[in-house]
Amino acid sequence: MIVKLRRRNARYRDLTPGQPYVVIGIEADGLRILNDAGRPYLYPPNLFKVLDPHEPADWLTEFGQDGERYAYPSPLNEPGFFEDFFDDKPKAVRTFWRVVNQRLATVTEVA
Repeated sequence: MIVKLRRRNARYRDLTPGQPYVVIGIEADGLRILNDAGRPYLYPPNLFKVLDPHEPADWLTEFGQDGERYAYPSPLNEPGFFEDFFDDKPKAVRTFWRVVNQRLATVTEVA
């Protein structure tokens, strides 16, 4: 899935309007993307226009108690994974960048 920021938003200064972003996962309906600083943060989906709605075949999708969606590749779908990543635990950091780099290598440019 590829999205672009619709318009500049003072609350999200780490995103550039019109810039395509590859969605690396969905968490509680939020989109996890690499922002302009290269950090994998969650953002509200209404900030973006979808350029390519296709999701990778390896995403595992689950739904929470309130119907919110969670979808990640299997290695990133472990409970506590992103907490470990942001705590700079080496295994999580290595796994994250391996999975994301593999995904980015398969993305074709979308206008």
